[in-house]
Amino acid sequence: MEWDRLLAGIPLPAMLVGHDRIAACNARALGLFGSGIRGRHPAIAVRAPALLEALAVVAGGGGAQEARVTLRHEGQEAVYLASVSDQGAGLVLCVFRDVSEEELAGVMRRDFVANVSHELRTPLTALMGFIETLKHAAKDDPKAREMFLGIMEAEAGRMNRLVGDLLQLSRVEAEERVRPREPVELRGLLEAVIGALKGVAEKTGSTVALAGEGAVLPGDADQLIQVFTNLVENALKYGRAGQVVRVTLSAEETVRGPGVRVEVADEGEGIDPVHLPRLTERFYRVDSHRSREMGGTGLGLAIVKHIVSRHRGWLRVESVVGEGSRFSVVLPLG
Repeated sequence: MEWDRLLAGIPLPAMLVGHDRIAACNARALGLFGSGIRGRHPAIAVRAPALLEALAVVAGGGGAQEARVTLRHEGQEAVYLASVSDQGAGLVLCVFRDVSEEELAGVMRRDFVANVSHELRTPLTALMGFIETLKHAAKDDPKAREMFLGIMEAEAGRMNRLVGDLLQLSRVEAEERVRPREPVELRGLLEAVIGALKGVAEKTGSTVALAGEGAVLPGDADQLIQVFTNLVENALKYGRAGQVVRVTLSAEETVRGPGVRVEVADEGEGIDPVHLPRLTERFYRVDSHRSREMGGTGLGLAIVKHIVSRHRGWLRVESVVGEGSRFSVVLPLG
């Protein structure tokens, strides 16, 4: 009973093991392993070989141990770090800390570094190769020099866009918890975005049609310009030539009260449903080769997602293969 009271004060799942039986545990351990674990062998209650090994080492006088164990709770797997320590009189204390989010963050960090390295390595390798060629084989060939310099300029521009997007993503993530409060007139902002993309539209023979009444909402004008520039530019680049990209403003009731929906619809090939859940992941591309040819960095929609989140809004994507895609941003007015 004394041990139960002590374990109840530990804000993590904790159990006391003695003589190959679970002698005591707190309510969090019962919730994690089940209500009938008292008096049972730890191998039956926990089913984690790494923990059993740590228990054996500590019980044998080997000092405190830590064991990384994967446990299934409420239908989901989670990673726990079990701290195992000797309490004397043949008793061993096990405390479990959920490190699933830390593990996930570590995986994401490693993936991010690997992706950035990959994205930079390709243009850097190309630049190094062309520089070597210009120094030797093409040193006295004006035509080859002109061609290689053009390619080098394009590759340098690609690296510059990637670094710019990485810096922008970092800034947006740092500010995500701080909601902007400056009033923004949305229709005027969209008209400015469409005007700035007139050259892109002309290249594909497409037009952008804006419809709907304006609305004023709290926001960061520069960041919202980036959101809608990204969405409209994607629609122009990846939709079919000669299409009409429709940008529509409409009222929307949200969980936070009155809001506005901005829908950007293209007439392109559409996106296979298998890709939709991953579109806002960093460096995820539906068509990697085509995206790189178009100058994409794979970070645009990730930036859009974080900016929309900062504005307490939602990004919705609907697409039908062969008919086109609709990207909708829903923003609260208050």
